Amino acid sequence: MKVICDKVVAHGHGMITAKHRNTMEITKDNYVTERGTCIIACSADKALRDLREDLKQLIKNDNTVVVVKIRCVDKFEIVLCRGSSRLTLSSDRKIVIRKSKYVDDATLCIESNKGAADLDRGLISRLCMCDVVEIQICAIELEDPT
Repeated sequence: MKVICDKVVAHGHGMITAKHRNTMEITKDNYVTERGTCIIACSADKALRDLREDLKQLIKNDNTVVVVKIRCVDKFEIVLCRGSSRLTLSSDRKIVIRKSKYVDDATLCIESNKGAADLDRGLISRLCMCDVVEIQICAIELEDPT
């Protein structure tokens, strides 16, 4: 079993609503609009393009499980999703976690067990006023059982 992790540091914002049912997004942009219902953190120090190369290679594997931990002050949440050989991980602005199998340049992982709306509302209230949001991304390559 192979495990590789990286960390993203971002910030909360008063406009975060996290109401999107199918995706969640971390962005390098320093603003959030009313239409950004999937955004859970902004002013991130990394986008997909900036993640460790060995982590990105592992995520581009159909047998990889991706674990994302989102922490703000005393609240945190764990999100589980899958890697895919279809991922490019090339966005220079965003990191998007999707419940669906849709893939574009901003997609970190697919078939997530949570969208932004599924996150604990206590965490979301913290994200609205939190100065530092820590996002840990870990990829775990599961061995083929055959």
